[in-house]
Amino acid sequence: MTTICLNILSIQRSHFISAANNNMSSPLQYYRSLPPVAKTYTVVCLMTTVAFHMELYKVSNIALYYSDVFKRFQVWRLITNFFFLGGFSLPFGFRILTILYYGVSLERGAFDKRTADYVWMFVFGAISLLVMAAIPLLWSPFKGPAMVFMIVYVWSRENPNARVNIQGLVEIKGFYLPWVMLGIDTILGNPWMPGIQGIAAGHIYYFCTVLYPLSTGKNYFKTPLWVHKLVAFWGEGYQMNAPVRQDPDAGVAFRGRSYRLGGPSRGSARPPGSSSSTSSAQEGPNGPAQPTGSTADGVAFRGRSHRLGAR
Repeated sequence: MTTICLNILSIQRSHFISAANNNMSSPLQYYRSLPPVAKTYTVVCLMTTVAFHMELYKVSNIALYYSDVFKRFQVWRLITNFFFLGGFSLPFGFRILTILYYGVSLERGAFDKRTADYVWMFVFGAISLLVMAAIPLLWSPFKGPAMVFMIVYVWSRENPNARVNIQGLVEIKGFYLPWVMLGIDTILGNPWMPGIQGIAAGHIYYFCTVLYPLSTGKNYFKTPLWVHKLVAFWGEGYQMNAPVRQDPDAGVAFRGRSYRLGGPSRGSARPPGSSSSTSSAQEGPNGPAQPTGSTADGVAFRGRSHRLGAR
């Protein structure tokens, strides 16, 4: 059984090693090359498990118990339960490698230059899984494994025709990857309910943010403004057409209005009924002169001009 599990784990390990060889010459450089969202989620999950094995906390203190959330106001449980993927084991390694390959591939592919949208995918999936957990039959103390399946499902929908090679024995389309992963997870001895919930959450997200807007032209679940502001405050990644600027005052010593010399100025419109002596050109001996009562083009001083030698 151990041999079978090791062979299954090598499915993700081979993908991870090939990606690492293509993107790094050292582990530190590979780490720095990872996109911010998938990297942050992986590091937090890893550190959560390390702290658990160092006995720095009790796992029951971060589990999802709605009774403690509402009666004792332990609201952190709504978040921390997504970061525990289990103790150090083959299933844990399998999930970490899954995030590092498919999560990174998704962020660099379908969500390239869309950091806020990728963060919203995680938030949307977390909300969906928390709603499912409110049903006693679907409750589980940790939703991290389900989140991993959601990542895989969204990747499969964004890359339905990608060829995925499984241990050199069989090649499948990316569309079927979540179900193959569910079978692998079952062989590793994990319950299949978290995988089903993750697939369901991924489908809800993909339907609400991609399929429904494409069919109706209406997007009711677009990335909220507060997510854009959170990503801008975080200062990592990049969001195309973001409604907020990442750092509006970075490197700016002075900010004010700018005017092009000889060009029109904002707010230079005059109210109706203004005097013609200030709104119309005055005739000079050498032709029309510029308006004497207007500094609309930003010139500090204006007067009549005379050509030398002319009367």
